[in-house]
Order: sequence, then structure tokens, then C-alpha cells
Amino acid sequence: MKFHSQATSSMRCLVFFALIFLGIPLLLSVKVPAQADPQSQPCRVEPADYKGWHAEQISNHWLQLIVVPQNGGRLMQVTFAGHPYLFVNPKLVGQYLPPTPGKWFNYGGDKIWLLPEGNDDERHWVGDSDLLDDGHFSFRKISEGKQCEVELTGPADPQTGIQFVRTIRLDADSPHIRFHVVMKNITGHTLEWSMQSVSQYNTGKASPGDAPTDAGFNRDFWTFTPANPSSSYLNRYHVRFGPAENSAVGVRDDGLFTVHYVHMAAELWLDSTDGWLAVVDGASKYAMVERFEYDESKPYPGKASVIFWTNGPEMRLSKDGVPSLSSDADATPTYLEAELNSPMCRLRSGESCEFDTEWLPTRSGSEFHGVQDAGIVIRSLQAVLAENGKVRLSGSFGVFSSGHLAAHFYDDHGSPLGNLRMADVDPSDAVVLDSEVSAPGKPARVSLHVEDDRGVDYGSLQEVPVASQDAR
Repeated sequence: MKFHSQATSSMRCLVFFALIFLGIPLLLSVKVPAQADPQSQPCRVEPADYKGWHAEQISNHWLQLIVVPQNGGRLMQVTFAGHPYLFVNPKLVGQYLPPTPGKWFNYGGDKIWLLPEGNDDERHWVGDSDLLDDGHFSFRKISEGKQCEVELTGPADPQTGIQFVRTIRLDADSPHIRFHVVMKNITGHTLEWSMQSVSQYNTGKASPGDAPTDAGFNRDFWTFTPANPSSSYLNRYHVRFGPAENSAVGVRDDGLFTVHYVHMAAELWLDSTDGWLAVVDGASKYAMVERFEYDESKPYPGKASVIFWTNGPEMRLSKDGVPSLSSDADATPTYLEAELNSPMCRLRSGESCEFDTEWLPTRSGSEFHGVQDAGIVIRSLQAVLAENGKVRLSGSFGVFSSGHLAAHFYDDHGSPLGNLRMADVDPSDAVVLDSEVSAPGKPARVSLHVEDDRGVDYGSLQEVPVASQDAR
């Protein structure tokens, strides 16, 4: 064996020099560094100039979040796959105006407010320009890299007796945005308040930037939330402000409450218990889902867990009963507010309560049929047994996580038959499914899941029975 090894080595040397002598080029094995998977790139927290504001940017492969601490700790903009979601008021862009009683400075973006609102007594928040809305929040970077997390701490407000601390978290490998708010009683007596997440979405006509245009409003802008089948409200929702007869709102046959944005002031309250709302821009084909945990054991302010506000002129009646639309300057901007409410928190001196919400950006389409664990249903899943014995799967979805589709098949007794891996998916692209697959066994139903290569199952997009050709 030793002799054979030496001979082989000598032969290799002769071949090598012969190739050089004959001028034959050698193919050398050069190891080229593999390009980093953009999903594995770290998320970053860094200072930024945003439209003249001194801001902080939190970003990963999919998202850029802009936080402006001095303007009430606002999350001023969220951009997903190049699409900006939030309204930024062009009249106040780049400005900072200190808290001024009797005024209200609507910068736009997303913020935390208090409920109940009003000026009835000290147990209501007036909602003017005050420390909560316009005070300077301190900013602290908690982490970055694999997980980005920042903390915004508001000033202690002697008027309401509370202080907000809000953290925003973004992982490097996901477009999920997680919010955690702590409300602390800084007084020496008991208080009772609800926290409200207020997000102003831009409903202006599509433009290259994130400022609304003067060309009117987006006529294909919608919001959805499940109406409570046992609602305390007449018609399963409550018109808190605006016309009682409003053709732009209603409850569909599938139980979803819908708002089709029109440029008219209206405030709509819902005691929705399913824990989500969806904002869908049919013109740009982008959607945002906001999730929350409904606590049926606690009361909500005015019984509402979800509130929508459509900005626009107000309908008013003169002393003579003649209706007209207001010409208030605040009615000019085109935006819609999606508001999530926490349960009422009864806090003794020094006590705190918490409110957790989550945003999930994705792509949308010309239809909307609900929110599932793994994404939104744009066009419902259909499964039909073809004549060749294969199963044709069709539908369209927006997903919340990267990975691949996996079809889980079950027989008529509910026993699993097996799973089939299908197309790769990404939140920045809508999923359009139309293919025939060789299903294992005799499937009676199929559930479409999103999974990743690590084996993590993000849940179902939809589950349907497998229909025969004759049943179509």
C-alpha cells in the first residue's frame, strides 16, 4: 500500500507538469464566500434624520421604523418592503411644539393615549396638547443584532397621574413588530384608566413618498375586524360620532365589520373579542394586521376594544336644522385611525398595568376574507379532487413569515395522511396558489400551513374539505 501511494503521487506530479508544458489551463477550486441570507442579517438601531426630525431608526431586512422621541415618543413611520403605512402631517413635518394647553398638534404616526376621553371630570382625559401627547420621551436602546428593542419613557404627568413606558421590539429574521406598554400610577391615590394604541394610516392617493397628495383620497382603502355576535351594541357596532346612516360601514355576511374609507368624520366603536383588526390598501396591495389579547374578565372603556376614526369634514346642523359639512382645517388631512384599547386598569399608588400588541405587515389583494395564524386570506382556499386522482389547490394569501407552504392532509376520520412541501413564501410577496398535487391516501380535508426550514410551524392559512369534481 505504501508503494501504491508513492506511485500515485509521482503520477499526479507528471500530469501536473505535462499540463503546464502543453499550455492547458488548470481549473482551480476557489472557495467563494457565500452571500449572507438577508433574513440572517442583524437588525439595527441608529440615529436618523427624518424629514427634519431627530429620530431613531429600527430596521431589518423588511422594515424601517422611525421613532421621534421628543414628539410624544411617536412611532412616526413604518415602511415595509418600500411601502410607508402611516400618515405624517405635512403641515407639522419636522417641527417640535412644546405642550400647550388648549391646543392639539397632530403630527401623525402612532402613539399611546388615555381613555376615557372628555372634560366631564378628573377621571376623563381632555386630550389636548399635554405631557402625554407632546412631552419629550427619553430613548434607550436595549439591544440590537439578533433582536432590536428600544424603550421610550414619558414624563410623569401630574394632571392624569400616570407615566408611560413603551418598548418596541423587532427581530432580525421577522417583520413582526411587538409593542409593550406599561402605565404607572405616580400619585398617592387610586386611579382608573385605559391605554389606547392610536395609529393614523395614510388614506391619501398613492404617491411616491409618504405624504398625502392634494388629488383626493384613496377610494380602495378598507379596515376590518370581527363583529361580536353577542355584541352589547345595536347593529353589533356603535356610532360614537358621525351619521348613524353611513353606507361606508357595516357588518358583512361573514361577520366581519368593514369600514370603506370616505373623507367624512366618523367614530365607530366595537366590542370585538377575536383580538385583531386589519388595515387593507387595495390600491397598493399592502395590509397591516394589528393583534391584541382580549380579556373577557375585565371591563373595557365604553365596552369598546376596537375603535375606528375616519378623518374628514364633520356633518353639522344649523339652528334651523340645515345640514352642512364643516370647513375646519383639521378635517382636511386624509387619514384613518385604527385604535386598540386595553381593559380598564384600576391602579393603587405606585402600581402599574401592561398592554401588549403586535403588528404584522404583509401583502394584500382585491379581496379580503379574514386573518389566520400564518397570514391573511385574500382569496379563499379551494381543494378539488381531479379526475387524475390529484388534488387541485387554489387560493391567494398574504403571509406573516418567510418559509414554505406545507399542505397537511387528513382522512375522513381526521387522521393525518401526510404533508407535502410546496412553494417558498415571503411576507413581501402575495402567495398565489394554483397547482395539482399527488396527495397521500384518500384525503377528506387539507390545511395549508407556513413552515420554515428549522421545522417551525407558524400555523394554518386555511383549512377546507377536499371536494369532488361533482361537488363543485
